[in-house]
Amino acid sequence: MMKKTILWALAAMLALPATAQTYGRPHTSRYDRYPYAPTRTYAARRLDNYFGLRLGANIASISSGDVDLDTNARAGLYVGAVFGTQLAYYSPVWLEIGVGYSEKGGTTNGTTGEVKYRLGYLQAPITVKYSIGVGNVRIQPFLGGYLAVGVAGKAKDYATRQQKEVFDVFKRFDGGLRLGCGLEYQMLYAEVGFDFGLANINKDNFDTAHNRALLLTAGVNF
Repeated sequence: MMKKTILWALAAMLALPATAQTYGRPHTSRYDRYPYAPTRTYAARRLDNYFGLRLGANIASISSGDVDLDTNARAGLYVGAVFGTQLAYYSPVWLEIGVGYSEKGGTTNGTTGEVKYRLGYLQAPITVKYSIGVGNVRIQPFLGGYLAVGVAGKAKDYATRQQKEVFDVFKRFDGGLRLGCGLEYQMLYAEVGFDFGLANINKDNFDTAHNRALLLTAGVNF
């Protein structure tokens, strides 16, 4: 009997540190992206990362001093993937980079009649996000930029009933600012953003043209 009592006492003593260690840890759910309390040991610290998929639409237009290139808005496809990493242990600040396909352009009723421009870009955005927790939801305003290269597109001239290569009119390279706000709930994510093109995409040296796009996307983060 005494031998069994001693064995039970030893087992309890061995279990106490493990139990205390388990209950002493902060909550580390995969959906809680900020469990990094200053009391954590150095060995327990790590920066969180995530991968995400995005699908949505651009409401895009072209702003230009040339009446034949200044367009009304048109809807286009946006699809992409992102990778995000936390910038510091105790700060809800994230760096997110991505790659995607983005359709921009617009419709104009200029001097030659109605023309529809569709510009398809391979686009690489990079943004810094700040995450604000409100209950189980995280609000994430962001600011950054993007670079893009034109890979597809057409210009449809309805007056002549002809179609031509859109990058005969516009330069393929584009770049500018991106800003907006996202909303994250567990794996689900949605955002509203705005791409403000700074690069002059007009091949004519006498006028400028810049892409503008309102971005609406939804997706998941892993």
